Amino acid sequence: MIETNKNYIRQNIAIKRLDGRTYKDFRKLSVETNLIEKAEGSALVTLGETKVLVGVKMDLGTPFPDSGDVGILMTNAERSPIASPEFESGPPNDDTIELARVVDRGIRESGCIDFHKLCIKEGEKVWMVFVDISILNNDGNLFDAAAAGAISALLTAKIPKLNDNGTVNRSEYDGALVVTDLPIMVTTALINGVMVVDPTADEEEVIEGRVHVTSIEAGICAMQKSGSCEFTEEQIMTAIDNSIAMGKELRKQLKKK
Repeated sequence: MIETNKNYIRQNIAIKRLDGRTYKDFRKLSVETNLIEKAEGSALVTLGETKVLVGVKMDLGTPFPDSGDVGILMTNAERSPIASPEFESGPPNDDTIELARVVDRGIRESGCIDFHKLCIKEGEKVWMVFVDISILNNDGNLFDAAAAGAISALLTAKIPKLNDNGTVNRSEYDGALVVTDLPIMVTTALINGVMVVDPTADEEEVIEGRVHVTSIEAGICAMQKSGSCEFTEEQIMTAIDNSIAMGKELRKQLKKK
């Protein structure tokens, strides 16, 4: 982005954003599910011009030594150059790893999945739930789009049946993966002293920091700060209030799907 546009965003953010939204406006969110035939669950999320595809795969694995009766969640992200000229091929960089970890934490801390129920034989065999996030187009706020895609894909996920010999039968299913709540992430970014939700790619060029807050029906379940700036208590409370208020609205949309 040219410096003139960056200065315009900084100077006018409290009055008007480039796309005409107020600082509390979320872009239109849409979700399509069950798009990947060979996945156990899948969802395509469109947030403004940002597009994220999430697939869920389930496989057998060995539990961790200190939690032998608990299933395993593995969340991975991929940022392909086709989604943005700023993304590079190769191993995931720090930003990609952070994206996967923040989405993963929101799911875990929400308690929406009882991983004890994914234990097949304590100490020996459990279900592993793989959540794979693919960025198709980046126009900002990958975190909220990826988080919405992850929970939407998990809501559609089915558990494969096991054959008599203990192998996975992917042609039949043993019911749905039980998801008991809808964790919703809402990101609020700091630009020139103003906290704005759902930053676009242009706005992300000038943000000083972000607060990712994940909420469930009962309240806040996870929070993550990124960026080098310091947030005031009032700014943190603004991010929390945004998450609770917009989380309710986005949760209604996902429930309809």
